[in-house]
Amino acid sequence: MVFGNESRAAAQRFVPALRTTRSVGDMSTDSAKPEDSVFTKIIRGDFPGRFVWEGPEVVAFLTIAPLRPGHTLVVTRQQVDQWTDLDEATWQEVARVQLAVATALKASFACERIGSIIAGLEVPHCHVHLVPIDHESDLNFANADSAANPEDLDLAAEQIRSALRELGHREVSG
Repeated sequence: MVFGNESRAAAQRFVPALRTTRSVGDMSTDSAKPEDSVFTKIIRGDFPGRFVWEGPEVVAFLTIAPLRPGHTLVVTRQQVDQWTDLDEATWQEVARVQLAVATALKASFACERIGSIIAGLEVPHCHVHLVPIDHESDLNFANADSAANPEDLDLAAEQIRSALRELGHREVSG
């Protein structure tokens, strides 16, 4: 969603406290209090999202703080923190959606390739970043545009949807 030191404050507006700490005797322990992630809230419709793909297990939407135009997140509907905790069928669906969206991104944006990153440190909900890139430096999350123009994001989402439709995908949003 929002990454890097410069935009960390912006992320805090959207990301609720995900763990609470309580003291037990001399020890401090984390109590895993399950709360909905910002991605769960976007998927549910509580927060707006620029969806380009809506499948039964996996969705894809643009980040509000893109590294480059077209920066898209592929996100599981089920809130699972780490991708290594996904069942094999869900991971295969994530990979299938990644390939479809990456192909649409490559067709929609002038770039050398599509970068794919799983970081997961900001939002504890399995997601993959797909970013049209020309250089490795394009994947520096400290350069995220936390003030991206909403019209530019809307246009990018429509370009991706159009490419997905042209590629024959039925899970396209909108």
